[in-house]
Amino acid sequence: MDTSLPLNTGTTIPALGLGTWQSAPGEVKKAVSHAISVGYRHIDCAYVYGNEDEVGEGLKEAFASGVKREDLFVTTKLWCTYHSRVEENLDLSLKALGLDYVDLYLMHWPCPMNPNGNDPKFPKLPDGSRDLDESWSHIDTWKAMEKLLSTGKVKAIGVANYSVKFLEELLPHASVTPAVNQIENHPYLPQQEIVDFCKSKGIHITAYSPLGSTGSPLFKEEVVQEVAKKHKVSVGCVLLSYHIARGSSVLAKSVTPSRIEENKNIIKLDSSDMESLESIHKKKGVTRFVYPAFGVDFGFPDKQ
Repeated sequence: MDTSLPLNTGTTIPALGLGTWQSAPGEVKKAVSHAISVGYRHIDCAYVYGNEDEVGEGLKEAFASGVKREDLFVTTKLWCTYHSRVEENLDLSLKALGLDYVDLYLMHWPCPMNPNGNDPKFPKLPDGSRDLDESWSHIDTWKAMEKLLSTGKVKAIGVANYSVKFLEELLPHASVTPAVNQIENHPYLPQQEIVDFCKSKGIHITAYSPLGSTGSPLFKEEVVQEVAKKHKVSVGCVLLSYHIARGSSVLAKSVTPSRIEENKNIIKLDSSDMESLESIHKKKGVTRFVYPAFGVDFGFPDKQ
């Protein structure tokens, strides 16, 4: 629970974070406040989640209880319709969160969308496809994000959902190497290619959806259950500990107090545990699914 991992900025990121994606209205405030009260120091949110105001209320409760701002690590993310208005989107998040700065600001996806489309978050063309902004590139966005570092509003900047393809496009033009790449990651989807590439460039990996998708069969995987039985812990504990054993930070999303507390019981997995967990991917043959909702080739392999 107290483990922190190094970033290329010279600072660290808490290994375990509370995720707030898809947390229902009315539940996020309590989840954030409770998580911090039981020891979480890493809170992950995003403008597009639509609940940063509630996250802010939870943070406010934590501060009122005596928790210091500098002891928390707060991440939020730039949304696609704001790629050409980076600081404007950051200011909206800071206002909602009630903060003067965030510890990490991520480009949520490397695909600019029309800032003047028919929807502020998910603009569509008449045929129903995403209304992408072809006049702007993720490289332009990154250059704008680099300028945020001098404002004091962000401590570090990074990316999310980046494949090797997009990082290879970005890095030659970057004055600042991304501190983090936040990607979906779990034993069905280890994404070893991008994990290894990021490691070679000094870019830290944060794993989201570490338990797989909702109703994921990972919980029923015999290998995962065997490792859990061996250590006398829950399957969820094993799946979260897997990432920290890989050197990645991990986001555990929950609004249930008992589950929030259970998720913080990270254990040390040995080499045989990791070999067993990594064998799941090899047997199942899952590599990466694409994101058809964006209509963009992100450079991830499809399912085999």
